[in-house]
Amino acid sequence: MAIETKVKLVEQLFDRLEKEISQFQSQTGLHCIAGCGRCCTTPHIDASPLEFFPWAFHLYLNGQAERMLDELNDSNQSLCHIYRPLSIVDSDNGSCSNYKYRGLICRLFGYAASRDQFGKLRLATCKIIKENQPDNYQNTTEAISKGLYIPIFSDYYMHLSQIDFKLAKTMLPVNEALKRAIEEVLHYYAYHPFPTDLKTPA
Repeated sequence: MAIETKVKLVEQLFDRLEKEISQFQSQTGLHCIAGCGRCCTTPHIDASPLEFFPWAFHLYLNGQAERMLDELNDSNQSLCHIYRPLSIVDSDNGSCSNYKYRGLICRLFGYAASRDQFGKLRLATCKIIKENQPDNYQNTTEAISKGLYIPIFSDYYMHLSQIDFKLAKTMLPVNEALKRAIEEVLHYYAYHPFPTDLKTPA
């Protein structure tokens, strides 16, 4: 399957998720605090290369892929390379430098559920939301137990694996996943023509 096709399918999956999360937020009132980047500073975030294909493809189309790969190879930090904290002393506040192209894990966390050992859905959200929106959080957990629809981590990763099983199931530290996504795109276009009709503005 061509890289362009994989990117399109991943983006379609993301679009579907965005609609579901928007509806979930509207129904529950849960929301992130503006400017908060605490979840991005969590150590040992794992992700798959495939969920960063739209990001890597965007970089390639704009001639930035090799530079970004060099940056990743030269970096030894564990925090996500595309997260931008407000300052060195305040890493909990900041933003994603490529929010439009953030990965699946970034989209799911906060507004999706995982299943416990008994198959019960558990909202996977942050301590800040739990502590600052206690009523909304409590009401939401009760609503989920009564059947309120919520995106589920395993379901979305299953959908991702239907696009490319190997690249979706390969879970790596987030910066390794970013590197692998770029490498896959660069390797593909070493043997295929540049998609000039798809060039996007930087």
